[in-house]
Amino acid sequence: MKPLKLKKIFPYVIAVAIFVIASVIYFHPVLKGQKIAQSDITQFTGMAKEIKDFRADKNTEPYWTGASFSGMPAYQISAYYPYDFVRTLDRTIRFLPRPADYTFLYFLSFFVLMMALKVEWRLAILGALSFGFSTYLIIIFVPGHNAKAHAIAYMPLVLAGILWVFQKKYVLGFIVTGLAMALEIYTNHIQMTYYLGFCLLILGIVELTNAIKENKIPRFIKQAAVIIAAVVLGIGANAPRLMAMKEYADYSTRGKSELTINADGSKKEASKGLDKSYITEYSYAKLETFNLFVPRFMGGGTVEELSKNSNFYQLIEKRAGKKVADDYSKQVLTYWGDQTIIEAPAYIGAVVFFLFFLGIFLVKGRLKQWLVAATVFSILLSWGRNFEGLTNFFIDYVPLYNKFRAVSSIQIIAELCVPILGILALKEFFSSKKSDKKKLKALEKAVFTFGGLIIFGFILAHSFSTFEGIRDANYNDLPGLIDAVIADRKSMLLMDTLRSLILVILAAGVLWFFLKNKLKQQFAIIGLLVFILFDLISVNKKYVNESDFKPSRRVEQPFVKSNADKQILEDKTHYRVANFAANPMQDGATSYFHQSIGGYHAAKMGRYKELFDFHIAKNNMQVLNMLNTKYFIIPDNEGQKQAQLNPDANGNAWFIENIKVVNSANDEIKALDSLNTKTSVVLDKSKLSENISFDIQKDSTATIELQNYDVTTLTYQSKSDKEQFAVFSEIYYKDGWNAYIDNQLTPHFRVNYVLRGMKIPAGEHKIVFKFEPEVIQKGSFISLTSYGLLILVTLGWLFYDEKKKKKVAKNV
Repeated sequence: MKPLKLKKIFPYVIAVAIFVIASVIYFHPVLKGQKIAQSDITQFTGMAKEIKDFRADKNTEPYWTGASFSGMPAYQISAYYPYDFVRTLDRTIRFLPRPADYTFLYFLSFFVLMMALKVEWRLAILGALSFGFSTYLIIIFVPGHNAKAHAIAYMPLVLAGILWVFQKKYVLGFIVTGLAMALEIYTNHIQMTYYLGFCLLILGIVELTNAIKENKIPRFIKQAAVIIAAVVLGIGANAPRLMAMKEYADYSTRGKSELTINADGSKKEASKGLDKSYITEYSYAKLETFNLFVPRFMGGGTVEELSKNSNFYQLIEKRAGKKVADDYSKQVLTYWGDQTIIEAPAYIGAVVFFLFFLGIFLVKGRLKQWLVAATVFSILLSWGRNFEGLTNFFIDYVPLYNKFRAVSSIQIIAELCVPILGILALKEFFSSKKSDKKKLKALEKAVFTFGGLIIFGFILAHSFSTFEGIRDANYNDLPGLIDAVIADRKSMLLMDTLRSLILVILAAGVLWFFLKNKLKQQFAIIGLLVFILFDLISVNKKYVNESDFKPSRRVEQPFVKSNADKQILEDKTHYRVANFAANPMQDGATSYFHQSIGGYHAAKMGRYKELFDFHIAKNNMQVLNMLNTKYFIIPDNEGQKQAQLNPDANGNAWFIENIKVVNSANDEIKALDSLNTKTSVVLDKSKLSENISFDIQKDSTATIELQNYDVTTLTYQSKSDKEQFAVFSEIYYKDGWNAYIDNQLTPHFRVNYVLRGMKIPAGEHKIVFKFEPEVIQKGSFISLTSYGLLILVTLGWLFYDEKKKKKVAKNV
């Protein structure tokens, strides 16, 4: 029995070993302790510095940071939640150094999916490598889209669990679906999970249609119930994370704005989500879809390095010399699509896509219907503004679709479905159940259809495209340079078209030789593996290679104090810094050293973004003063950072003399145009839960001072002879911050559009603000309950099945 058991697990051991080796070899600098330098993660490092320092010092979570955007919840930056067992599971699976860990997860998860589809283990390994080395999945590491990669990696695992349920393997499907969904949600990239939902919905529609045809509705209902229960428990396991995210989403730029005007005074378009132009900024052109199987169909990434044989290089060399040509040819604007920036083409692979077409002609049944439909669906929606009718329908009527930008990202569904159908095609091709005649016919159709599509794309581009890019004005200074770049773009298109055609012919040749019994199956698989890996890795290496890695010290501590930073840090009081040497709303670096009025986050607080657009961007000093902006960082004549003291900053808290009551958010934000924030405050009465009177009497001797700042606990001391109204230079966030006067919970209000204000009685008082979010406690209870039910249902089901088996055996 033991040798048999070893024989059964041997393929899985081999598979895991191959995945580890492939991940580490591709990202081999990790073996030297180096890390990939990721721009978004660099910004994240600045944003998360205060949070991590608090966590290390207090051994607890702050769930708030004051270092970015004058203060915001930490839920979407860095937060650990109670009873987060799924985090432990995830970290156990991802044992390799980053980003090899995510690549390994791509492979492993897809391999499990192949097992659910009953694919032979060697083909499963081939499929896993095809999926994991897809160019888009590799290039997202460069900007630092780790959460996206993380979410994508668990998608195949979720599919595996659901497919097992549809195969009536209920217990296995239930537990895998539940755990996989828990892991998927844990990755904290809701956009990718949302797109996975579309893929699952299409699968469900296909299965329901089939159940109706076969008159098996009760079975489908049972399967759907099992899947829904598992998904709900997987989601429930992440309840603190999701509930905190949902709570914050209403306050973020993803939520609904109260304003009906723009910063320029024009009428604001009513929206419950992001602006349409922002959502569709990154839209694939219809012709650009050919990038999926011809890598540089539209010139590759925004910039590419061109060889000495290129027209660009030769023209520069002729006009300015070899040295200038060497320098300038390293980053040439070769991309001629209309996206503002693109790291690299979302290349799935010529060979993989050819196998997908083979699957269209060879595979029969529900799986093919689902995979083809999902692929077409994702491509159509990825066109965004280039297919306005469909896109606008989804933005206007499909729940949550308007909460996400970069619609081209939905191509991840195609990234997942194309290799699945490709491997199912090989499964059928190597099966003895189909006749060689049918296989040959399918092979011929795939070659001619897909090869014809590639040629058609080439002809289409040359017939109707100018090959002009949105940044070509950069080359206007040198006569003839744009023409040289266009000639190189055409050359890239020709060479990569030929490259894809050759790879298709080679892959088809391997399969033809197998059919003619001139090549054994194992050698045919090896041949296809070689072509696929050559195809994908040779493209990937152009965009992600060892040059992207840096010593770990430089990645973990990416920021070096400037002289301006050193000067400001000599001040040990609590204040904020405005870095106008950068774009404050795209600047996580300042938060690494200081309490910044800016930051770097895709879901910043909506009201704060509006305050910036209406006032800070227009240099309204009264607004900067009320945020306690004590220092500015500005560039000098030589571009070096210098610190500038603002002596007029209002401080941490102050008493005001006048309250201006308005009726709406529009009036409140407009009032800040002329408000003296040191003596007056504006308050929107529509936000008061009850009628509250304010009797302010001037007291020239009154004082209020910050005694201690501890991120989640701010302690003030006040002294006055009469009742006063205090304004605090801290962001108002009602779902978490509580105010106490002498240990008694006391109401506080939103004033000046974003800040906190409250009445302070006469006398000496200790005022404490504490961040006490109830959502964490409520979510933790749901999380524990979900874990418990996931375990109990599984054990109960296993017990029931075992009891049923014994009963059947006894009757026999």
